[in-house]
Amino acid sequence: MKKSLVYTKTGDRGTTGLIGGTRVSKTHIRLEAYGTVDELNANLGLLITYLNEEHDREFLLHVQNKLFAIGSHLATDQDKVRLNEVSIITPADVEQIEHEIDAADEILPPLSNFVLPGGAAGAAVCHICRTVCRRAERRILTLSESSTISPELLAYVNRLSDYLFILSRKINFNEGKEEIFWNNSCK
Repeated sequence: MKKSLVYTKTGDRGTTGLIGGTRVSKTHIRLEAYGTVDELNANLGLLITYLNEEHDREFLLHVQNKLFAIGSHLATDQDKVRLNEVSIITPADVEQIEHEIDAADEILPPLSNFVLPGGAAGAAVCHICRTVCRRAERRILTLSESSTISPELLAYVNRLSDYLFILSRKINFNEGKEEIFWNNSCK
């Protein structure tokens, strides 16, 4: 059996193929959307290396798989083909993230001020993931102005950024690191 090639040369002129066969510019908002989801996924891979709790590592691995499904959803030209079933984000997927947020939030002290990124190294990486997730959400929202994007997918990405914020707090809490609060006097 011949090994598949990593390179196809089909994108050498600045276009790429969507699921369904449509070719679009590599600068198209659709590629910005799923490219940013891919960037988030890569950063989550880094974040996982900082996590001490097996449950958190397993959950983020699950999220990484869901992000592949989201990338597939975003790469599908639904005017040409139906979404693959594995590309569909469900209300249960959104609820799973909400459950994780609630479970982590129960152990944390209440917030009285805005939190600055930092503390433990893992918490800082978590904030990077959170901001990339927010950028992915903005790119997906822009794409949704011209393409069909499920409300569950939008909710999932929105909840994921909330989860990453809570996880950053949990990491600092578990590692005994003080959270860094915004000094609103800027002095």
